[in-house]
Amino acid sequence: MIVFLNGKFVTEDKAVVSVFDRGFLYGDGLFEALLIKAGKPFGWDQHMERLAGGIEFLKLTLPFALEQLHLFALELIRRNGTPDCILRITLSRGITARGYSPKGAVNPAIVMTIHPLPVLDTKKVARWRVITSTHRLSVNDPLTRFKTANKLPQVLARAEADAAGAQEAILLNTAGYIAEGTTSNVFWLERDVVCTTPLPAGALPGVTRRAILDLCARRNLECREKNAKPDTLHKSLGAFLTMTSMGVVEIESLDGRRLRRSPLVNKLSIAYLAMLSEPGANHTIP
Repeated sequence: MIVFLNGKFVTEDKAVVSVFDRGFLYGDGLFEALLIKAGKPFGWDQHMERLAGGIEFLKLTLPFALEQLHLFALELIRRNGTPDCILRITLSRGITARGYSPKGAVNPAIVMTIHPLPVLDTKKVARWRVITSTHRLSVNDPLTRFKTANKLPQVLARAEADAAGAQEAILLNTAGYIAEGTTSNVFWLERDVVCTTPLPAGALPGVTRRAILDLCARRNLECREKNAKPDTLHKSLGAFLTMTSMGVVEIESLDGRRLRRSPLVNKLSIAYLAMLSEPGANHTIP
């Protein structure tokens, strides 16, 4: 695999970052994971808006303009021969003297890597077993708006899912409400309303989440952001997750209890995948 590292394209065995880099030492950085279809990044502007917001909040330095980064990304996709893939962008603050203080940080590291896409059935939505994690996210934590390089609550929650034989874990916030999945946003159906958690609950403003809300708006489906506890999913007419890698995934069961199924989930999944495959699509969300 060819990797983009600090302005150069190198083979993965030569893609190394210093052991004194703060991303390695403290998780002091950000990342984004983008869906690439037909060689084009889906929702590039939305991902870059979130990345730029995180850079401003954490006071990081991006060594290239976003326009340059876009060109580098396209070249990386071309060099790897992967028109359909996941592109991960990682930015670290760089190197400082030992300690938490970011003062005097030098040599920010910017890395882009390519990863395979899962094979999806364009006519049938994937279904996952999900658990509720014991780990919690803080309410109104501004860091949850960004993909920081320190995701230990999500790591620990995913470990719980692995141990339970589940494919995903839902994290609650400190008020007991659903925040998000480890790599996903959570949706459920109440009668004719498509519901999802509000961002202040601890949900990442996911690009796929936004795409599904836009698809619902185009189809005159009412959407609502609301706080909900896990039992709400058990009582719902159906529930699903959204994420970059898989698009829409139906929640088959939560904590061992099967959830009801709605044909709307499959319809939204098909519509989302069809949108990605539209001829001439620029792969950005209007």
